[in-house]
Amino acid sequence: MIAKLKGRLDSTGIDHAIIDVGGVGYLVGASSRTLAALGPVGEAVTVHTEMLVSEDSIRLVGFARGEERDWFRLLIGVQGVGSRVALAILSALEPLELHRAVAAGDKAMVARANGVGPKLALRIVNELKDKIGVAPTAAGPLGSGGVSISAGGYGADALSALQNLGFRPAEASAAVAAAEEELGEEATLDALVRLALRKAAK
Repeated sequence: MIAKLKGRLDSTGIDHAIIDVGGVGYLVGASSRTLAALGPVGEAVTVHTEMLVSEDSIRLVGFARGEERDWFRLLIGVQGVGSRVALAILSALEPLELHRAVAAGDKAMVARANGVGPKLALRIVNELKDKIGVAPTAAGPLGSGGVSISAGGYGADALSALQNLGFRPAEASAAVAAAEEELGEEATLDALVRLALRKAAK
């Protein structure tokens, strides 16, 4: 699984970018917010990625920040929300705005995204409300309640790993943040996940 790409921005399109990593060009789908955050063509970039595998294709979707990828994973887990709709929502709303909208049950805010009608917006709000915790007061990871996970390193990947193991977002976020603080920014993903698991299990 490709979790992150670090290379040079080769080109961008309406809904994608091509990242040159050691002479190999990776086509990465992206929201308009991520594309705007990448900077000018030719510059060095780092994007968090999600690999989507189906019977007839393998696609990469890229994100400027780990929390945007976390929201993408949550959104595509809702019935009726595919990758295009999820990116449209992330193009219309910042992660913090989306978190607040879902926590408040504000389906009208979610429906601002292209391709999201009132019924789908209501389903998104209803299905995700219990998964995200309280709305944060500042930009932060899902359900953190203000706990900050480093945008660099493997914080977002460790958070996803714990959530996939069944931990609630708030529990996973607090455990990963504590593990990051103890291990430092140079920690490997394996070490970060192992320590976070021990802290979450206490």
